[in-house]
Amino acid sequence: MRNMNVLILATLLALFAAVPLQADDAVATKTVGQLYEESAALEGKQVTVQGEVVKVNAGVMQRNFIHIQDGSGDALRETNNLVITTQDNAAVGDKVMVTGTVVVDHDFGFGYHYPLLVEQASVTRSE
Repeated sequence: MRNMNVLILATLLALFAAVPLQADDAVATKTVGQLYEESAALEGKQVTVQGEVVKVNAGVMQRNFIHIQDGSGDALRETNNLVITTQDNAAVGDKVMVTGTVVVDHDFGFGYHYPLLVEQASVTRSE
């Protein structure tokens, strides 16, 4: 009986060792282009992206809208510009790291429709 328990325990340990452990709440780091390509799969998930601030609309609907680009994506398909909503501040030309939640096909009304947003983001300057 003792040998059977040892065998079962060894088998269970081997199975756990073979399965990679992944945290469900791990934050994926993506490029702007990847966010557009993978937007459906990433919807509702936390992501991190780095880029340069190219436009800021501050204080709109009690948040700041920050547009970033990182050289990825396609300007002709309008997949090279990512819009971030945040309470943080940034200036055009800042290099930033952003972490927030992916939102797809969001319509704020009044003609403000976004196929992709990263909302409630934290924005930190990077160099």
